[in-house]
Amino acid sequence: MKMIRAIIQPHRLEEVREALQAMDINGMTAYQAQGFGRQKGHTEIYRGSEYSVSFRPKITIEVVVDDEHLDATCEAIVNSARTGNIGDGKVFVMNVGRAIRIRTGETGDSAL
Repeated sequence: MKMIRAIIQPHRLEEVREALQAMDINGMTAYQAQGFGRQKGHTEIYRGSEYSVSFRPKITIEVVVDDEHLDATCEAIVNSARTGNIGDGKVFVMNVGRAIRIRTGETGDSAL
């Protein structure tokens, strides 16, 4: 099993969710994050004062899949989150040693 953690632009979340649902991936966790990379920060003007915004709003999503669906899932996330602009995000893949469904006690791939 692998955990896919993707950091994407907030306005692309719905497209990513739809792409994963089309693949019959039924579980995803999403939470708000802030960060910067090559996009860096920018300056804004509010009530006549200029200030620097170092962190950009992002969404982090996490999906756990079995090994055979890893490549297709990563491809679906990348294709649906891509805008072609700096700041589109990143995808990270990590090993998952064990998964347990709390309600039933199922373990491994059946817990997904």
